[in-house]
Amino acid sequence: MKKKKNQTSVMNRYLLIGLSVFCIFMMLLSSFSDKVGGPFKVVANVTVIPLQQGINQIGGWMGDMKDNFQTLKQVRAENTKLQKQVDSLITENNNLQQERYELQRLQELYQLDKNYADYKKTAAHVIGKDSGNWFSTFTIDKGSKDGIATDMNVMAGSGLVGIVTEVGPTWAKVRSIIDDSSNVSAMVLSTSDRCIVSGDLSLMSDNQIRFGQMENNDNTVSVGDQIVTSYISDKYLQGILIGYVSEVTVDSNNLTRSGYITPAVDFKNLQEVLVITTTKADLVGSNQSE
Repeated sequence: MKKKKNQTSVMNRYLLIGLSVFCIFMMLLSSFSDKVGGPFKVVANVTVIPLQQGINQIGGWMGDMKDNFQTLKQVRAENTKLQKQVDSLITENNNLQQERYELQRLQELYQLDKNYADYKKTAAHVIGKDSGNWFSTFTIDKGSKDGIATDMNVMAGSGLVGIVTEVGPTWAKVRSIIDDSSNVSAMVLSTSDRCIVSGDLSLMSDNQIRFGQMENNDNTVSVGDQIVTSYISDKYLQGILIGYVSEVTVDSNNLTRSGYITPAVDFKNLQEVLVITTTKADLVGSNQSE
């Protein structure tokens, strides 16, 4: 076995030497092929020239591979650079979108402030909420240090959000009118017919609030009529928009009417609010003292 391995090694060595001699011979033959003629030149044309062409093709292919590799490196570097620019533009665009939406919300608050110019107000940011999709109860970043007190009315969007129920030094909790425990004395703006607006979170998937206990009289209440806070409410200031009538029906007793309201506030997306810094009790007290 060992002898056979040695014979194989010797044969490989001879083969390598033979190939080396052949290559040297071909190189010499290539060098002198242009200077000789006759049969020798024919042999050179048959063997050397194809070999040269093959070597040239291999050299060209390797050169192309090198160029392609360089191009690939440049393309990758350019792609990395472009991706960074795209990422930067996406971030910049997101920031601009956020600023645009914030500007829209602030413009809405500004318009809301103008619509209720008779009431003193302070702006606040929503910083927390209870579990669930809706802002039925939530926390704002203003408290007693900022003049916030319980029973102050809270607005956003185009109208009433709810009322302050608890206050800390730098925070306050708000219960919105869609909360199951909320009841607001309201009235139809066009007819002054009074009703009670009751919170019901199960209706919010249809963006509705329920109202009831409205007298069934000759006054026509139509879809689209505005529902606002009533002047007889003990905690809510008069005339703040709650929403728009979306449905009204006569109850089975034929004495009252009930129905549904589309709220004036987006209770799924609250970020900034206005707090009216005068309570109904303050307003009544000041009027009585006069």
